[in-house]
This record gives sequence, C-alpha cells and structure tokens, in this order.
Amino acid sequence: MGWEDKCFISIDCGAPNQYIEEVFNIKYETDEGFIDSGENMQVSSEVIYTYNQQYSKNLRSFPNGTRNCYTLRPNQGKNITYLIRAVFWYGNYDGKNQTPSFDLYIDINYWATMWSSIYYCEEIMYVSQAEDIQVCLVNTGNGVPFISALELRPLDGDGYRLGSGFLQSHGRYDIGLISNSSISRNASLRYPDDVYDRIWQGENYNIWNKLNATSAIDLFVNNNAYKVPGKVLRTAQRSMNASTPMKLQWPSITTNKWIVYFYFMEIERLTSGQQREFTISVNDNQFTETVILEYLKPVVVVSTPVRGWNFTFSIESTNKSGYPPILNAVEFYTIGDLPNVRTAQDDVEAINDIKAKYHIKRESWQGDPCVPSKYTWDGLTCRYENPPRIIWMKLSSSNLTGEIVSSLSHLSTMEYLDLSNNQLTGAIPETLARLQSLRYLNLSGNNLIGSVPEALKKRVLDNTLIMSLTGNANLCQADPCPQKKKPKNILVPVVTSLSGFLIVLFESSERTLTLKNRSFKYGEVSRITGNFEQVIGGGGFGKVYLGTLDNGTVVAVKVLSESSKQGYKEFQAEAQLLMIVHHRNLVSLLGYCDHSKHMALIYEYMANGNLQQHLSVDHPKVLTWSKRLQIAVDVAQGLDYLHNGCKPPIIHRDLKTTNILLNENFRAKIADFGLSRAFATESDSYVSTCPAGTLGYLDPEFRSSGNLNKKSDVYSFGIILFELITGQPATIRSRDFSTSMHILEWLIPIVESGDIQRIMDPRLQGEFDINSAWKVVEIAMSCTLPMALQRPDINQVLIELKESLGSEASDSSKMISLELHSGSAPSAR
Repeated sequence: MGWEDKCFISIDCGAPNQYIEEVFNIKYETDEGFIDSGENMQVSSEVIYTYNQQYSKNLRSFPNGTRNCYTLRPNQGKNITYLIRAVFWYGNYDGKNQTPSFDLYIDINYWATMWSSIYYCEEIMYVSQAEDIQVCLVNTGNGVPFISALELRPLDGDGYRLGSGFLQSHGRYDIGLISNSSISRNASLRYPDDVYDRIWQGENYNIWNKLNATSAIDLFVNNNAYKVPGKVLRTAQRSMNASTPMKLQWPSITTNKWIVYFYFMEIERLTSGQQREFTISVNDNQFTETVILEYLKPVVVVSTPVRGWNFTFSIESTNKSGYPPILNAVEFYTIGDLPNVRTAQDDVEAINDIKAKYHIKRESWQGDPCVPSKYTWDGLTCRYENPPRIIWMKLSSSNLTGEIVSSLSHLSTMEYLDLSNNQLTGAIPETLARLQSLRYLNLSGNNLIGSVPEALKKRVLDNTLIMSLTGNANLCQADPCPQKKKPKNILVPVVTSLSGFLIVLFESSERTLTLKNRSFKYGEVSRITGNFEQVIGGGGFGKVYLGTLDNGTVVAVKVLSESSKQGYKEFQAEAQLLMIVHHRNLVSLLGYCDHSKHMALIYEYMANGNLQQHLSVDHPKVLTWSKRLQIAVDVAQGLDYLHNGCKPPIIHRDLKTTNILLNENFRAKIADFGLSRAFATESDSYVSTCPAGTLGYLDPEFRSSGNLNKKSDVYSFGIILFELITGQPATIRSRDFSTSMHILEWLIPIVESGDIQRIMDPRLQGEFDINSAWKVVEIAMSCTLPMALQRPDINQVLIELKESLGSEASDSSKMISLELHSGSAPSAR
C-alpha cells in the first residue's frame, strides 16, 4: 500500500471482516467504529458473483430509524477537499425484488436520491467544515435504505474547490482508453494509477480517430493540482480533420449549474514549429476558451458554471491550426447547494460526549443534533440562529447512570434541562451554574449526594433559576450541610400536584404568591396603570390595562372584576401555573396581586395584540403567509411544551385565536391559562372536568364523554390553523347574523374537491407557496379528525409545520443522479 492509501477511508458496508482488495491493493474496513445502527446483509446468492468487487457481495441495511449516519474522521481534518464515493447494489438481498428509494445527505445537506436496481455510484468533491464528515441515509417512506461501500479520499490543493457548494460527479471519462477484454467495450482505471482513486471510465466514439502515445514517452510531467494519471493522458481522440469540430451533447432533466474539467496533452509529434490550437465552447458560448498545446505538456481547462436543459460543448480548431482538435479526458459535475448550517461545534461536541458517556441509544440520535430541523434529536429543542444552538434537553426517565457529566456545562445556551427520574449519582457539579441562560433545572428522582452548590442556591434566590431536587434521599439541602438544621424556606422548591414541577409558596398573611415573580399591593397596581387609565383588552374575567413598571418595562395588567364569571379560583390557577411553567411561546407572568378584594396579574406586554384581530377583514395590515406559518410553529412549540415538556402534562382547554398574543416581531405566545389543568399523573390520558372551552374550538368528543385530553388541545389548534389559512373565524356567521356555520362544514367539501385557491385567505392575494399551503391544510385536517385517537401528537404536528416553514423559506432543488456506466456517457456529434 502506498502513502495515499494510508490516508484513505474505505468501508465495505456489511462486511464481516476487513481485507485488502487484491486488484487495487486498497484496505477495506468493516462498519465498526463508523456507525452503530443497521444490519449486515448479503446480496442474493443468485447474483452474488455478478460483479468482481468484493464489496458488491454484501451491504448494510437500515430498517429502523429515519436517519442513519456514518461518521468519517479523516486525519487531515477540516478545510480539506475530499472525494467521497458511495456505492449501492440492491442485489435483491431481502428477497422482495423491490428496489427501494431513499435520500442521501452529506452532513446536513441533501446530496442525492438513490433509486437504481443496478450497481450504482454517487460521488462528490466536498470541502469539510468540521473535523468529521457524516454521510446519512434517510428513509423517505419508499423502502429500507442500504449501502454497499463508502470511500473517502483526501485531495491536495484547491483543484476541485468552489466558493460554496459541492461538486457532484456525473461522469469521468478517459477518452480513447481501450479495454483489453474482448467481452467489455470499455475499460476503467483507478488507484494506484490515480493517486486520488478517481475512477476513469474508458470512452471511445466511432466518429473520432483514436490516438495513443508510445510507451517510451516519459509521462512523469508537471500535472498541477489535478494529478491526472499519465495513463489517462497518453490516450486521446481527435476529429477526422481540422475543419470538423468535436461535439458532445448530454441531455439534462434539470437546469442545474454544470462545471466541466477538460484535460489535454499533445501526444503526437507535429511538424517543427507547428502547434495544435483550438477553441472550447460550452452551451452556446456561456463559456469559451482557446487552448494551444505543446508536446507532452498537460493543460487543464475548467469551465465557469453554465446552465441549460441540454448540456453541449464543442472543440473547434482555430484558423491558425492545421490540425484537428483533440480531447484526452473530461469530467462532468453539477454544483450541489449547501443551504443548511451545522449546529454550533461546541454544542455538537458536548452532546456527542453526553451520548457516549451515558450510552444513549436512540434512533434519532445520529447526524447533526439540530439540522435539518425535521430530524432534530428526540428530547432536544434548538434555536435556529446562525449557527443553530441547543436550548432544551429532556432526558427524564432515560436510564442514565453515573455522575452528571461536565459536558453539560458546555451547552452554553441551554435554557431547560430535565434529567429527572434516572439513576444519576455523585454530587451536583457547580459548573451547571455557569449556564447563564438556564432557567429550569430538574434533577429530581435520582441518587445524588452531597450539598447543593452555593452558586446554584444563589441563582434560585436571585430568581434566575427554577430548580427541582426532590427524590434525592441522600442530597443535603440544608445550609450548612454537616449540621442538621432546618432548611431555609426558599432554597429548593418541591413537587406539586398542580404542575408536577414546583410548589408555589404562600405568605398566609395576605395570600401573596411569591417565588420567582414579584408581589404587588393594590396601590402599586393602581399607580403603574395610571389609575387604570388605558384599557387594552378584556374578557369574562374583567379588563386588561396598559401599565409601566418603575424600571420602564411596559406591562399588561389583567384585573379580576367582582362580577367576573371566571372567579377567583380560575384566576389563581392561572397565576400558579404561569409561575412554574416558563417557555418562550407562553406569555410570561411578571407579578401578582391578591390584596384584600383586589386581584390582578401583571404580564409582559404583547405589542401586536391577539391573533384574531390580525385575521379580521377590518385590520389594516395583512399577515403574510410566512408570518402565519411562523405563528403556527410558535403556538405548536408552546403547546408541545405544555403537553410533552411538563410532568405531568398540562392541557390548556381554551386554545383559540384570542388567546394567541403577538409581540412586536409578530412572534406568538399562548395566553389565558385560567382553565388549564394538569393530569393527576404522567400516565393519565384525560381529565374529567366541568364544561370548559369555547364553541367552535371545542373537541367534538367532549360532548359525549365529558373528558378533555391533550388531543382536545390538538383539535383546537387545528381550528386555529384553518383560521390562519382561510382568514375565516371558527364560527362563520351570515351577514345578518341569522345563521351560522362551523368552519369545517364550509371548508371540508372544498378541500375534498382539490380547489385550495377557494379556501385561501383572499387578503393574501395569491402570495403563498401552494405546496406549503397544501401541507398545512393536511396538517390541520389531521388535527381536526372527529376521534381523538386519530389525531397526531402536537410534537408530530410541530415537526411537520417546521418542515413546511423551512420549505417556504428555501426552495432547494434536488440533484439528479446518473449511473457511472458507458451507456451514460454523452453522445458525440
């Protein structure tokens, strides 16, 4: 083996043992160490000897999980150009005789779609942005993904680099190479002749003449960064005469950007003083260049990116030359886009260390943890900035053992961390207090020991952290720890039946709620509202006033009316709930007043009011389709937090457009939690309740069962989606208010007819992506199915909405695939 092969990564996917391939002298390894999922399989015995390559006899299939990723760690590291080649041969390994179709990703970006039943190869030139490179197979619902071989080769210099994107190979041809076999029309050449292990397919055109240099020619000449093998350059073809150009045409099914690499070397001894000169033209002169050849001096010509439905180039002799044009070799590439940005490297390293040390085996925990968003790891939530960051981790009841790993403190943007109900041991590391963004820490139900770090205690007392440590019998919560003193009354909150997280402590003298939120006297409430001067909203509970705190913060103050139908009990329930649940898509409670006969809640101010106002035909500004999608995602995220981020889950019970508030950036937050209820335990599926909710949004099953559950909220959310789509209210009334119709009665027949234009809000004036619109309609239809069991979990709804939002923002086209066989070569004219 040469030095180049020592830098190669060559994986025979599904092979039982490593081996050295005899013909090319390349060492092939097994999958071990590159991937921890999938199954080793062998192709059908009927076809196992169809191809000579050892790696064509077996493969690795991935029946489980949506995304399965190989992780390659080349010694050269990042910012190096790599040739990456994936080989596929179905070989009827599963006996179904049905070739699957699936997607291939390079790191976090789409590469190609696999579909061929014959021996098939995909190859790219790719510049790595990180120390490792991941090749992922994604199940698209059209069969089980598989792979036969995976190869990585480092390249020197900048020969195949782009400013952005990657190069996807669609053919590499050694023009004039003749097979030594009588049964094969074309030969091929690769390592060790090619130090980069590029595979050169021999290609000959009958309308051109063949040229072949004598073996005595010294081919160890300067060949620049491309290092094309001498055996490739010593053969060529030329046109019949100087007046006849060489032309190649390649039909294309897309208008992708193409780049062509032309390789020339004069291998004929011409008359003294004579030179071969010709002009290359690509796709109607989108690219042209004139070339003059000197004997045995290679010339590389790289076209600029060109477009066209048909790819055509011609090589034509100039008037100065009396010799026909020649071509020694050619490579065809399309430019692949890299629109997605990888998760911040510190976060990736930290989460992978956590995965390794806790031996976490989850199907989704492969590839990048956040990107693409539809493949975010289970239990994580990310903020999609540049780069994406991990902000939420829920690993409760995940059988974690050992101490709390230090890697957690490297997730610097973490806001929510739940490691409850595991078997964690040892002390709580003080480094967790360094997570300045952390607002909620749940370590309850473990076997932690020692004392609570002072820095974390201070965070709790400063109201910058909510922490739950219950269920750790040997954890010392007193101060100081060695003496058994009575714990301070504000040290670590304990579990409550209301939310499953914390209990809100009361001062019995005035029943004023305290913990994280400030308590207000009634006189203060009157002062900050300017003696209740400006009303900005209202409902069954009373009125909402505009207020300003002493520090200048604008707030909304909800005051309970003495005649309110929503009474003290509901008002207090909302206060208690919002003191212990915190999420960027839930309206934040800043303070609370329960003074004598006066009750008030002080909220963050939402400058753009509620969603219903903006969907009204009377509102002067129209929400764009992209804003509506973002609002839907925001609401789904808040609801997902209540349903799946809280233990036990919380159902809102009154989700509607008037309870969706918008801030100055039109980001949505859920409000009005007076009717919300927590399940008694995590395992409960519904709560038995008195009538709640609003007509039009109320789960139809409630009428028959009297029970509400998480799927009841999903139904209400589906109605909100339809309001965003149509601009119509949940209950549509006639102009004279004499009759009314539920939005589903009006909408479903139109949807079933396939005429989506009739249901879209006319105020959008057609400014929306129809595929995105259909996707959201389908999501809303699934949410509003009559039986709760038929409806999806809000987490699945959120995934699909994020996908729709992503497709709206970026219309990335998929690359075409082309088999590397002689039949795929361009046709000569």
